[in-house]
Amino acid sequence: MELFEKQLSSRQLFDGVVIKLFVDDIELPNGAKSHREIVRHQGAVCVIPVTDEGEVIMVRQFRYPFGRVLLEIPAGKLEPNEDPLDAARRELEEESGVVADRVDFMGELYTTVAFTDEKIYTYIATGLTFKDSHPDEDEFVEVVKIPLSTLVKMVMDGEIKDSKTQVAILKAERILGERAKNEH
Repeated sequence: MELFEKQLSSRQLFDGVVIKLFVDDIELPNGAKSHREIVRHQGAVCVIPVTDEGEVIMVRQFRYPFGRVLLEIPAGKLEPNEDPLDAARRELEEESGVVADRVDFMGELYTTVAFTDEKIYTYIATGLTFKDSHPDEDEFVEVVKIPLSTLVKMVMDGEIKDSKTQVAILKAERILGERAKNEH
């Protein structure tokens, strides 16, 4: 059996600033008909900025859907036709005031594959210099520095809930460990 679902029709129910909601009629691999509710998203970037001392520049911000402040890495949505690397550099400076000499791609992250097509491009930033941050007018963040080793423990202990932040922390630990081995 081929694992493919064929779109028969699509209806847009909501057209928002951040998301668009569609209901698609589909044909399942066995020929039966069904529906899929899809949240379309223009994509986003996240970047984990690591200092020469092994500290990560993090942001704390209130996340309305959860009604609480979460600890995250700098991130934001892509502007139309924006290059993800340019967006990562922009978001890093806007949210945390950090400019990086080196920004390396760590991969794509599909946030919630069952109902959204949101894709986050993940980056690691090193060679950091610090300026004043200038978040968007509706964005309120507190910038904090936390050792990468502490963040890994926080991820493993379930203290960091945000998926993009979890993935970036664990990937960054591995990447930086491999870089250190190769330098010796």
